[in-house]
Amino acid sequence: MGGAWRVWSKTEEHIDVQEKFSLKRGTRLQPCSNQAEDQFSSTFGQDCSRYGTLSKEPSGPAAPNEDLEGVDASRYDLDLQHRQYTRKKLIHDMCRHNGALRFSKKATFSDFTNEQLANLVVDDRRGIIYCYVPKVACTEWKSIMIFLSESLKINGTPYKNHSDIPRDLIHGNSVVYLNRSHRNLMKWKIRKYKKFLFVRNPFVRLISAYRDKFEKKNDYFYKFLAVPIMRRYKNLFPPSSAEQAYMYGIRPSFSDFIQYILDLPDDDGSSFEEHWRQVYHLCHPCQIEYDFIGKMETMYEDAQYLLRILKVDHIVHFPPGTSNRTEESWIKTWFTSIPIEWREKLYQIYEPDFQLFGYSLPDDFYDNPVPIRSALEIRRKG
Repeated sequence: MGGAWRVWSKTEEHIDVQEKFSLKRGTRLQPCSNQAEDQFSSTFGQDCSRYGTLSKEPSGPAAPNEDLEGVDASRYDLDLQHRQYTRKKLIHDMCRHNGALRFSKKATFSDFTNEQLANLVVDDRRGIIYCYVPKVACTEWKSIMIFLSESLKINGTPYKNHSDIPRDLIHGNSVVYLNRSHRNLMKWKIRKYKKFLFVRNPFVRLISAYRDKFEKKNDYFYKFLAVPIMRRYKNLFPPSSAEQAYMYGIRPSFSDFIQYILDLPDDDGSSFEEHWRQVYHLCHPCQIEYDFIGKMETMYEDAQYLLRILKVDHIVHFPPGTSNRTEESWIKTWFTSIPIEWREKLYQIYEPDFQLFGYSLPDDFYDNPVPIRSALEIRRKG
């Protein structure tokens, strides 16, 4: 994939790069020589010209690598480079070879409507594109993009700190979206700009979306989603007021929410609200070659590294408090009341996200299945 970092390894694990390669500070990633390409291909069966190799540069300026230019390749940096390499290579391999992915891999960027590109945020000042995924620290990253692009000002003056931008303005018209550009210009930016996204375990993201939109008082989600869901799956006619329903704890259960998702048509993702729409429908990773893939599970490390690559770490500081809780404990606890048949169907809906981004289910996810009849009783009571 374009801009992939190139390391002699195939798994996303911590490796002792210093010992394995006897590298010292100043080692940098280099373009492949013919000899290196032959050795890499014969050893791993991979294309060295695409993924490259490691070489030692004792001194002098940074080697020509546009993604890493100016970034010291210390042991820590090499681990982060290795992490990016494995994430991007996984996407490349899945999109290219895996026929099990249940969506059109042959579609091109030109095949998408502007509406399907609605999650791409752009900073034209620095040439950056960010595909935001709701429930993956997107408020923080949107505020950073607004700050960098200087698209929001007070009395003609841009904000001096992205954390000062009011939350209600972050999700409004202050964000600059790629799909507002002319089509040809959009294509040019996709080719030329640095592109990044952050992802999260699909089921943990579902849980987070449910807690945020249904357990908290939210007038919009209550009126347009909570009420219809409760009428359909609880046979209940709830209060018209979100405040009153919140006061009495009237809301869809997590089981109701899962059943609602299972009943949605799973075609191009347009029937899914963006907070639980699949990432491959939001960001199109098989058609857009992202330069950086971040994860919620390693958010702070990834964010710090990304800001250095973008050369904005001197003006933007990502807060260390943005982190993820233990995934398996979330999934095991929240899916206790979900029948095994529903779990299997739900996994099929989000399977491309699991495969593209290297996520897996807990080992006991399909253990202790709840009968559908019991789940229906839980729904009626809950």
